[in-house]
Amino acid sequence: MSKITRQGTNKILSTSVEYHNFVYLAGITADDLSKDIKGQTAEVLAKIDAALESNGTDKTRLLTATIWVKHIADRAAMNELWTPWLPEGAAPARACVEANMADPRHLVEIMVTACR
Repeated sequence: MSKITRQGTNKILSTSVEYHNFVYLAGITADDLSKDIKGQTAEVLAKIDAALESNGTDKTRLLTATIWVKHIADRAAMNELWTPWLPEGAAPARACVEANMADPRHLVEIMVTACR
């Protein structure tokens, strides 16, 4: 039986799950909810970098990304940070949709899958 490694597990979720060298991150949101879409996106991307590193991988190994924005009109502003954050030629398969967030102050949530 293959080993499954979980980090940050509570009753609801794990912040990451690793299985067969695939790393699945839970949806990541900003902590400082007073920030605008760009500020929250920058914080989320930094948290993704840290989470990937703690799982032995990085953004050059991204496979998929799902992005939820509170207002689809903020997609362009979010992409202003997303696009330069991605390594050249390493864009993952991606979806970006408008969604109601659990806390209305959240403007963006990003969930990624990477490999090692």
